[in-house]
Formats: sequence, structure tokens, C-alpha cells
Amino acid sequence: MKIIANDYKANEVIKIIREWSGKTQEEFGKSINRTKNAIQFYEYGQRNYDFELLLQIAKKENLIITIEKK
Repeated sequence: MKIIANDYKANEVIKIIREWSGKTQEEFGKSINRTKNAIQFYEYGQRNYDFELLLQIAKKENLIITIEKK
């Protein structure tokens, strides 16, 4: 599957990744050393995550992050 992250808000991106993984918020949080509450905050847009966390998630979930110029 593929998404263009520019078309989504940051909280939507992390939710999409979690849903692709087939994990609950709790399972996903454990896999990246975060609590279920932290994942909820990310997904609801109540807390921002940094690029380092996104890279960590990409490695754990076998995802490729691509940045390209239009």
C-alpha cells in the first residue's frame, strides 16, 4: 500500500500506519516503547511526534519513507 503523506495530517498518518500493522493501540505502543495513551494522543492530534519516532516506526513496520521534489 502507498499513501502520499502530504495529503494527511500527522495524526492521520500514524493511525494509518498502525491500522496497516493490524495492531491495537496498545500492541503498537509496546512495539515502539510507548503507552497506549501516547498512541491515542498521537492519533487524536493531542500530542505531536517527531521525525525520529516516525523513522523508528518505519523500521519496525518495514516501511519506506520517501521524500521527493515535485
